[in-house]
Amino acid sequence: MPTHKSVLLEHRGGMAFHAEPSSGHPMDFDDRQSNTGASPVETVLSALGSCTAMDIVGILAKKRQDVTAYRIHVAGLQRDEYPQVYTEVTITHEVDGRDIAEAAVRRAIELSALKYCPVNAMLSAGATTVIGTESIPMELSPTIARAKCYRPARTADRTCCPKVERATLIRSPATAV
Repeated sequence: MPTHKSVLLEHRGGMAFHAEPSSGHPMDFDDRQSNTGASPVETVLSALGSCTAMDIVGILAKKRQDVTAYRIHVAGLQRDEYPQVYTEVTITHEVDGRDIAEAAVRRAIELSALKYCPVNAMLSAGATTVIGTESIPMELSPTIARAKCYRPARTADRTCCPKVERATLIRSPATAV
């Protein structure tokens, strides 16, 4: 049975809106001119980043990977013409931990992109290409797992299948032997 989600939006003047999602966690939205709330299109990036990050943290925990810190950077290229959709989204994962297996990180990113993240699936069904790039090491990390994945254009059967091109395990200078 499908899960029902809903949001009630209330106009607050100008371009400002207050959203009351069924989850009970309200949000405010606005345009960049009065700037009193989040940009709707930036929240799409936030939703994509948090969705895939939750997947990856959960998958790595099941794989008994000792993640001590995790950051995700999401950036989008928005076209100038209306509708101003994202034409490309870059996701950069920074995963820190003790003895992180590069294959585990690679597989977690791949599973999130292919199977688990509904936000990624919704974006990929449209004209948006979702890609990931190599991560930038976090400053205090003894071990960095870097992963690069790329989502090509839709295939003939209208599905999007990312491939993880490369994952490497890098020791920071502080812990190199």
